[in-house]
Parts: sequence; structure tokens; C-alpha cells
Amino acid sequence: MAALRDPTGLSDGYGESPGRSETLLRSGLSLRHMRMIAALDDHGRVSAAAQVMNISQPAASRMIAEMEAVLDVKLCERLPRGITLTPYGKALARRARSILLEMREVDREISELKAGKGGSVFLGAVTAPAIELAVPAIREIRRIYPRIEITMQVETSNVLARELIATRHDFIIARIPDDLNPRLFEARVIGVEKACLIVRRGHPLAKGKAVRLEETAAYDWVFQSGGSPLRQAMESNFLNRNIALPDRILNTSSLLLTLVMVAQSDAIAPVSIQVAKFIQNPEGLAGAIDVVQTEFDIEVRPYSLITVKNRALSPAAKMLHDFILREVG
Repeated sequence: MAALRDPTGLSDGYGESPGRSETLLRSGLSLRHMRMIAALDDHGRVSAAAQVMNISQPAASRMIAEMEAVLDVKLCERLPRGITLTPYGKALARRARSILLEMREVDREISELKAGKGGSVFLGAVTAPAIELAVPAIREIRRIYPRIEITMQVETSNVLARELIATRHDFIIARIPDDLNPRLFEARVIGVEKACLIVRRGHPLAKGKAVRLEETAAYDWVFQSGGSPLRQAMESNFLNRNIALPDRILNTSSLLLTLVMVAQSDAIAPVSIQVAKFIQNPEGLAGAIDVVQTEFDIEVRPYSLITVKNRALSPAAKMLHDFILREVG
């Protein structure tokens, strides 16, 4: 008679001892341990991880000790201010995120089945494709599947890529930051962002004729934070023409604050052409903002549709992802 086998794959058959990886599965490590190591990786402090877990700091320390006892390795090192994960801790945190993501997907699918909803999607986008691609796609998907719940974050690529790795997004429309390993991602270029300069209506530079770059240097500027592709593209225009960079700068990632500063002062701001069109369009904001006619172009690095490699999308997320792909064709 053939030996019966454990359908879970936790043993090789009756009477056989489990291997090291199977021992780990039987060791008592729980989802709470997975949440703890992920929280330590996120916050770098035991006290902050304990707060996220809604437990006391001594209880958090005991959980860390339990994990270290099971794995027989040191997971974190104490620093004067907080902790840092060891290579073992980082490996466990990376796997823990995948486990927690899968559990979130299970919870999501069961809740959707119980409630009769059509699913939920978490995505992020930089501003230009958010307006040009994501919003029209969301509008169309919601028209066909009105019960789909969609959450979208509009931020810089640096923020979005890290949120994606941390499993807070299903996919993003952005750029892979230079300081992240591109092998972590699956990315497909889907568009090139062009930008322009905006000023308040009646601004001295809004005079209907092409403005030279050196004419802008004397004004206040509103920029995204250093390292953003739009800021890099604008600064390259100055440097390539041997023109000194502006020294009167407000840094902000907030589009709302950018528009307020431009509308209420003589400040200049570079924004994507899609944003400028929406501001000026009667069906958009129809605001008192003008686009400066310039003798130069502002081209930003292409943006991509990005997922984490080997991470499966939920049915609802895949539907929105594939719809955007078809639209850019």
C-alpha cells in the first residue's frame, strides 16, 4: 500500500522527521510575529513597533526574543536611538511582508464574497499620469463595475515605490527611484511627461510672447523636493544654459500649496502639462493661472506601470492594471 502523504507538504510521510524548513513551520511563529518584524523594519524602534501592535514595549521585546529563540539567530541590533535589523532580520521582514500581503488578500476576497462587492484596488501615481491615465481608467471601471472600491495615492515616485515594496499598493504609475534595485520590480514604460511653467494671471511673464529662461531667474520658484524628476529636468535647463539656479525657492510636494503660492504671488512653478490644462480648462478648475510661453522645453523622464516582481495582483487590481495598459496601447 502506498504511503499516505501530508497534503500540506509539512512532512515527507509517516514516521519521517521534518526538515529544517518544516520545523520552522511547526515552530509556533505566528502572524503576530510577522507583523512585529515588519513593524520593526518600518519604524526602527521597539517602542514604535509596540505602538503599532497595540502592546507594551516589554511584550514587544518578548516577541523579538521568541523569534530569535525559534530561528537561533539575532534579528536586530540595539543602537543608541532605536534598533537596526541584522541581515537575518531583514530576510525575515521581507518574507513577512509577502505573508501579510497574502493574508490581506485572503481577508479582502472573503469580505468581498460575503458582502457581494466587486473587489478593491490600491494604487499610486505621480501627478501627470494620475490625471491623464488613472482618473479616466477609474471612471470607466467604476461605470462598468460600480462596486469596486479604489484607493489612490498621488505622490512622488520616491514615496510610491517604497509604499509598493511595503505592500501598501497593488501597483503604481511612476518611476523607479535611482536608489532602489530595479530587479525588485516589473516595469513597463507607458508615457513621457512634458512640463510647463505656470504663473498667476497678470504676471509680468504672462505677456503672450516666448520667455527666455534667464528672465525667470529673478522670481520666486515653487519646486518639488530635491531629486524629483520634474525638478531635475528644470534644473538641467538652467545648468545646460550656464544660467545660475534660482535661489528663492519654496520646496513642497503639495500641488494645492503650489497653486496657492502661484495664484497669490509672483512665484513660478513647473508642473506637468496635464495639470496646467486641467487648471485652465472650464471643465477643470478654471483657475486664474496662466501658462508661460517659453523658448525652451521641459521634458521629464518617462513613467512606467510598475508592480513588484512575482507578486500576484488581485482580480480587481489586475482588471484596472490591464485596462490602463490597453488604453496606452
